[in-house]
Amino acid sequence: MTTRAWRGPTLPARRELIGFAVVGLLAYAVDLALFTYLRGPAGLAPLTAKSLSFLAACTVAYAGNALGPYRTTRATGLRPYAAFFAVNLAGAAVQLLCLAVSHYGLGLTSQRADTVSGTVVGMALATVLRFWGTRTWVFRAEGRVGSWTG
Repeated sequence: MTTRAWRGPTLPARRELIGFAVVGLLAYAVDLALFTYLRGPAGLAPLTAKSLSFLAACTVAYAGNALGPYRTTRATGLRPYAAFFAVNLAGAAVQLLCLAVSHYGLGLTSQRADTVSGTVVGMALATVLRFWGTRTWVFRAEGRVGSWTG
């Protein structure tokens, strides 16, 4: 009986994951920069500024994924963007849930604890959810079966 050692994702899967990560970093930069501007010089309220920066970042991420790692799929019309937006809202909910559990449930109320739970742990879990949701519901490739690890 022979066993095959797991060697990680295949080359196409690695490219997909790296492309997704690069687009995500770009969208994060747009979100951060726009929120900072809208909150500061533009003088908008925090929730308004965050809502607008989130919408802009989702649009950048959708366009980047559609033109980048998922350019070979046939995602057209409003449905893929709506699904992408929903997946990103779910990711944001995961981040908020991590923050709420840490801050209110566990009583870890320092700024450092909030940062770790919301933007480190929460972001890591949300990124996994976003990657899975994006490739499963938004940019479905014909004939792709099984795990992304190939």
